[in-house]
Amino acid sequence: MQLHWIDIAIILAYIGTTLFIGFWVSKRATKDLKSYFLGGNTLPWYVLGVSDASGMFDVTGTMWLVYVTFVYGLKGVFIPWLWPVFNQVFLMVFLSTWLRRSNAMTGAEWLKTRFSGTGATLSHIIIVVFAMVSVIGFLAYDFKGIGKFAATFLPWDMSIDAGGFAMKNEDVYAIILMSITTIYVIKGGMFSVVLTEVAQFAVMVIASMAVGIVAMMQVSPETLNAVLPTGWKNIFFGWNLDLDWSGILDSVNAKIAADGYSLFGIFFGMMLFKGTLVSMAGPAPNYDMQRILSTRSPKEAAKMNGFVSIVLFFPRYMLVAGLTVLAAAHFMPQLQAMGVNIDFELILPYALGNFVPIGLLGILMAGLLAAFMSTFAATVNAAPAYLVNDIYKRFVNPNADSKTYIRMSYLCSFAVVVVGVTFGFFVESINSVTQWIVNALWGGYTAANILKWYWWRFNGYGYFWGMLTGIAASLITPLVVDITPNLYQFPIILVVSLAGCFIATYATNPDDMEVLKKFYKTVRPWGFWKPVQELVMAEDPNFKTNKNFKRDMFNVAVGIVWQTSLVALPIFLVIQETTYIIYDLVVVVIASLIMKRSWYDRLED
Repeated sequence: MQLHWIDIAIILAYIGTTLFIGFWVSKRATKDLKSYFLGGNTLPWYVLGVSDASGMFDVTGTMWLVYVTFVYGLKGVFIPWLWPVFNQVFLMVFLSTWLRRSNAMTGAEWLKTRFSGTGATLSHIIIVVFAMVSVIGFLAYDFKGIGKFAATFLPWDMSIDAGGFAMKNEDVYAIILMSITTIYVIKGGMFSVVLTEVAQFAVMVIASMAVGIVAMMQVSPETLNAVLPTGWKNIFFGWNLDLDWSGILDSVNAKIAADGYSLFGIFFGMMLFKGTLVSMAGPAPNYDMQRILSTRSPKEAAKMNGFVSIVLFFPRYMLVAGLTVLAAAHFMPQLQAMGVNIDFELILPYALGNFVPIGLLGILMAGLLAAFMSTFAATVNAAPAYLVNDIYKRFVNPNADSKTYIRMSYLCSFAVVVVGVTFGFFVESINSVTQWIVNALWGGYTAANILKWYWWRFNGYGYFWGMLTGIAASLITPLVVDITPNLYQFPIILVVSLAGCFIATYATNPDDMEVLKKFYKTVRPWGFWKPVQELVMAEDPNFKTNKNFKRDMFNVAVGIVWQTSLVALPIFLVIQETTYIIYDLVVVVIASLIMKRSWYDRLED
């Protein structure tokens, strides 16, 4: 596909503006480590919320969501629970408040407020290891997605084949775009990332709404009904998926079978089980955690996470639904021609390239590049915080000046990108790396990070060995256990990690009670903290314990319904199902009123 010069000019202007912002804010960002990694805790919660939403609005994930929606229809709104997408609800209700009360800079630094002695040091090291594995996995994921997207759209053949050295077109594009983004991230730090993400999000919203409107204008409900299987528009399900593509696109049935989602009721139950546990473990050490720690107060941290769901899902699913509808109406012959080798990841670039007019396509391309750059920038910015603050500063050079730490941050950012790109060359597809991140890697993270919040006896040794066995199991299990879908590997990894947690915890002494008391008084979690609670109350009879467990769980349940309704609403709008739109709006309004009274009005620092 050949882009018009107007579209190319818009894209280049966007990239130039992004680089300018990164350099413009660099003086403020390089003041000290807190300014570089957390923006000096001066950024408003709603700005951080837009930034966080922008970081989640990535090209690779959008390509995957288009595939999910195309194949599974409205039932596809639940499949992102694999991440799980509703972890934002747990964060907004209580976990982001607990996390922000620590006043830490990173997740590793936070562990020093929870554990003591050698166990704290070991736990500190293992979370840095996990953060690096996680970041590299996400960078490989970004590499695969942006390369495939750019190679489909951009007009130049960048492939290399000289002197025995060969590199595919999509890989060269990925390296170029990741290099550009790395420049402004390294130079500007958190200020640069947040400011550019706010601007990028504005571009993405315009682009997304435009695609949804184009789809509504070009594809009528009657046209859509003629090319989709019965049940595609039904969000409800039983034990079976009950979605048959026979006679329309037969190879989709094979794809559903390969995914392992045919018994959808069981699959849904496993997603809910896994998603709840992962959500209760709190945010992984990535850009989401960094946004929480960057807020000005615990109360603002909760507001920020609630705001993410409000601003993210409507525009993103307008885009996803619009691309899906355009592909269903116009891309069927090409998909049918692919036979058993059907590539759903090409739906997004095909729909944009064939149904969006000149000028608007440039804005859309800039928006999707913005989506990639936002996620990539947020991921890269999170990585050096752990390497510099938690390794270099703590163990190598604790007395260096701020400029030395900032220079080390530059170096670490560059090194992490190089490693992530290297792994990206070995990734088979977007879906393969997605499945490993959300099922295997998160399985290794869950057990130790649940216990750290809710059980006083869990110590640093238990955390270290629980995380170590979990990470090892997440790397080994996919190689030796052939289970479809990959989600069903999660319980195996969880059990292995739990064994490491409990054996190490009971084989060693409890953490220093003074550290536990300080943590309990500062964070004020609910859970199994009675021995610590009694000591704190003996010292301070006026201390108020956290008795909000039932209310928090109620708010989580309502919040998940609220969030899911926000996801489904733009899809119903684009496919022009008026009755479903009304029902969905009623649910959104009722859930919002409940959350206003039960959650928002009761927020406190």
